[in-house]
Amino acid sequence: MIKRFCSYYKPNLKQFIFDMCCALVVALCDLFLPVVSRSIIDDYIPDKNIKMIFIWLGVLVAVYTIKMIGAYCVQYYGHIVGVKMQYQMRNEVFAHMQKLPFSYFDDHKTGTIMSRIINDLFDVSELAHHGPENLFLAAILLIVSFILMARVNIWLTLIIFLSMPPLIVFAMLKRVKLSKSFKKMREEVGEVNAALENSISGIRVSKAFDNADYELEHFRENNDRFVAARKTAYKTMAEFSSGSDYIIDLLSVIALVSSGYCAIRNYITPGDFALFMMFANVFITPIKRLIGFIEQLQSGMTGFERFAEILDTKPEEDSEDAIELTDVSGRVEFDNVSFDYGNGKTVLKDMNIDIPAGKTVAFVGPSGGGKTTVCNLIPRFYELNGGSIRIDGIDIRKIKRSSLRQRIGMVSQDVFLFTGTVYENILYGKPDASREEVIEAAKRADIDEFITSLPDGYDTFVGERGVKLSGGQKQRISIARVFLKNPPLLILDEATSALDNATEIQIQNALRELSKGRTTLIVAHRLTTIRNADEIIVMDDTGIKERGTHKELLAQNGIYAGLYNSQFRED
Repeated sequence: MIKRFCSYYKPNLKQFIFDMCCALVVALCDLFLPVVSRSIIDDYIPDKNIKMIFIWLGVLVAVYTIKMIGAYCVQYYGHIVGVKMQYQMRNEVFAHMQKLPFSYFDDHKTGTIMSRIINDLFDVSELAHHGPENLFLAAILLIVSFILMARVNIWLTLIIFLSMPPLIVFAMLKRVKLSKSFKKMREEVGEVNAALENSISGIRVSKAFDNADYELEHFRENNDRFVAARKTAYKTMAEFSSGSDYIIDLLSVIALVSSGYCAIRNYITPGDFALFMMFANVFITPIKRLIGFIEQLQSGMTGFERFAEILDTKPEEDSEDAIELTDVSGRVEFDNVSFDYGNGKTVLKDMNIDIPAGKTVAFVGPSGGGKTTVCNLIPRFYELNGGSIRIDGIDIRKIKRSSLRQRIGMVSQDVFLFTGTVYENILYGKPDASREEVIEAAKRADIDEFITSLPDGYDTFVGERGVKLSGGQKQRISIARVFLKNPPLLILDEATSALDNATEIQIQNALRELSKGRTTLIVAHRLTTIRNADEIIVMDDTGIKERGTHKELLAQNGIYAGLYNSQFRED
């Protein structure tokens, strides 16, 4: 995992090396004062050499000016390296998510995915900057301080270094506990984000049912778990930090007592005593850096592991011999198709359907019969368990997914409009289309007149998920989107079931225009809308029960006739 993490430094290697060089300059600058202090105490003060004191004053000012510049570069460019790595990781994981199957998003909450991409990667970027810097500085300062301390008195130096094993053992024991605490904390952050995203998205439903107290209680439950996880993590951090500080304080005491004893015995001079104590402080500083590094390493690597889990999720893949789908006439064949969602319950079993090019086939029946599943299998949103689906005689598994989906247009009951303008949402059907093409698509969807009546016309902001528009208006924008795409295959999944009768009539006109010359599959609840279909297939959870034209099915006086007559009486 460490090797994988380090690979993200490669595109920013020059800037990273510059950052480390600046960190080295900062570390070396900190070593000047102890050396100068020894000379001042042992030589310049007894000799009353004021001139040399002022000369070193100028040197130290210059050194600390250089240190200031180096520290600025470390802070700025180091963070930039971290941000660039975060940017690279976020782009990579977002691109990977575009290739993940529907099943991944069925099993993972939006809020938890967002938490991994935003919260976790922020801590990863902090580790990317501060981690190598702290480790590098600690190594340099430990080595240099050991050498300089040994020049003063090797035995004192060994006493200090031999006091380190308890600190190392303590840090190793707490490392695993820290890792588990951080992982649990991040999981709960994801749950809080998921609950928040869910509540905000459903705020209108909450207000309609006056369920603010219920939502608040539900959110508090997630928030309480988050606080509990935070408490555990902070308790572990407190144990680690306080225990480490205690051992470091004991090191300082050992350094003070041992060097003081040597000074009294005249084993070292007063200047050596001051120099040793300063170097002891220099020696203790990198130890503190290493302790901070261990804590940051656990936090950052926990976030990186959660990020890597997404990247390691198997994406949708095309077969090696997959081809581009060109010159599509639109014939669709289901050959002994079987499918389930992995829960052990079969949705489709040995289904056989042959839809000629340019024909319209409607699927009706009770919920749970697999009608929407049929629609989702054609674009390969899910993989078949058995059988095959062919378009123009070609198995869809032999077709590149992008090529397949480019030739399918979908209009569903649950219209999703992206945050942006009307124009941008229609343009989504064909991102490289001209403005004239967008307007023409809107006219064919019978929405141009409404759009031009808006204050900003096509540049009107639709709000999040199109909340500023009615259901019919959103539906016609989605239809315009498909007009612009102009696919040979069209899937209408309950496209008008959520609309009132008057709006449905308007939408039906647009849909009839859209269906002309295309192979069309319709999932419908209102049977009056599919009377003119070339074939109607009646399905339930056991499979296909009836099929035929509207007149043929009425004449059979079976399931379809019962459903139709029931709706006709209601109408």
